[in-house]
This record gives sequence, structure tokens and C-alpha cells, in this order.
Amino acid sequence: MAREKGGFWIWFAATFFYPLCSVLARRENRDADRVPRQGGALLVMNHISHIDPVYDAVFVHKLRRIPHFLAKESLFRPFLVGTVMRGTGQIPVYRGSADAKDSLRDANAALAQDKLVIIYPEGTITKQPEGWPMFARTGVARLALGNDVPVLPVARWGTRDILDGYHKKFRPFPRHDVITVIGEPVDLSAYRNQPLTSQVLREVTDLLMAEVTKLVAQVRGETPPTETFRPLLKGQAQGKSDTAGSGADAPAAPAAD
Repeated sequence: MAREKGGFWIWFAATFFYPLCSVLARRENRDADRVPRQGGALLVMNHISHIDPVYDAVFVHKLRRIPHFLAKESLFRPFLVGTVMRGTGQIPVYRGSADAKDSLRDANAALAQDKLVIIYPEGTITKQPEGWPMFARTGVARLALGNDVPVLPVARWGTRDILDGYHKKFRPFPRHDVITVIGEPVDLSAYRNQPLTSQVLREVTDLLMAEVTKLVAQVRGETPPTETFRPLLKGQAQGKSDTAGSGADAPAAPAAD
């Protein structure tokens, strides 16, 4: 099984991202040996800052793998941004698709081609006030159950100290610590032969996010909330923040804001 090669655009992005990450933060990567060095793999990650993809990309690239993020299809339309996105092998998510599985067709194809795919199941930066993972979309379960590849929970912490998008704070100095920890592959064998019902998709999504949350708690040295945060939708009254009726079965895309 040949290792995927990056090409010009990966080199171009690395030329900017490596120095940026080094200047802004000290890196600590725990259990990085759990990431397969070849073959398809799905990394399921938390999302706390708009700068997450930069640090996650460098982390994966240093393992001599090419990172492939899920991103909303509209980002591929502008000429310059689209050229870079396509050149680096990023994966469009077609959120307007009538069939949820069609929205993930390129992600499924990437995994089938032995690529390493990164997904932020929350679909955007967490709105949980303290930065804990929030309610996630079930696209991650569709990918995990639809492909026979290792599914690894991954937590990264420290990037929000650099760039806090919701509070519009950018604090490049003093130099921060960004820690990434990789969990063991999640055993999904009990679900693989079941029909992809809404219940199964929700159970698998919650299982994967629970593993990610455990890793976040490990890095932070804190106890996570007992209930998963669900942000309010537009026009929704307090106390009725159930996102299951509006896009909960849709795939997630990184840096959606």
C-alpha cells in the first residue's frame, strides 16, 4: 500500500503553516503512534477555534500523512480559495443534497482510496461556553459505518487561547501550548451490520463524541458537563434547543462559520 504524496499545493500550505504554528504555540502530541501511517482512517475531532484546521493539518502532515478535511462546498467556488482547497485535496460537503449520504460522497471516496480524513462532527466551533464539545451531526456516523477503516477520537486543546472567534480575541503572545491527544480506535462492530436508522446514527455519533469528550477532559484535567450542550436555533425559544429536527442528520464541515 503506497503512501499518499502531497504535491505542490501541500508544500505551499506547509511553507506558511509550519512557521505560523511554531511561532504561536508549543506543541505536545500524545499517542500519535495510534494514527495509521498508511491506509484509510477517520479522525473525529473537537472544534474550538477557527485556527484548528491549521494545527490539525500540521499535526497530521508531520506524521507523513496528507490531511483531508471536510469543508462546505461553497468554499470551493471562489477561484483562489477553491484552487488551494482542491489543490490540497480537501473534501467538499454538499449540504443541499436531498439524500444525506450523497452529501458525503467525496468523503466516502477518499476513505476508499486509503486517505486520511478529518471531520469536526459539531459542524462549527463549539458554542458551549467553556469550550466542551457540543451536540454533533450524524454525518460522522455515516462515514464511520460506511467504511471499513479505523475511526479514532482526537482531542486538541489550546487553540482557543490563541484565537477565540466568538469573543473576537486574538492573543498571539505570550506563546501558548497546544496539546493533541489521540485515542484508541473505537470498536463499532456492534453497529456495522445494522440498518442506518436515525437511532443507530445518533447512537454512534454520541458514542464517538463521548470518546472525544473524554480526551478533552483528560487534556484539561477537568470533569466535563453531565449534559451535552445544544445551541439554540434561530427563532427558537429557550428550553427548546433540540437540533435533531434541523440538520442533525446532516454531515459536518470544518470551519463552517
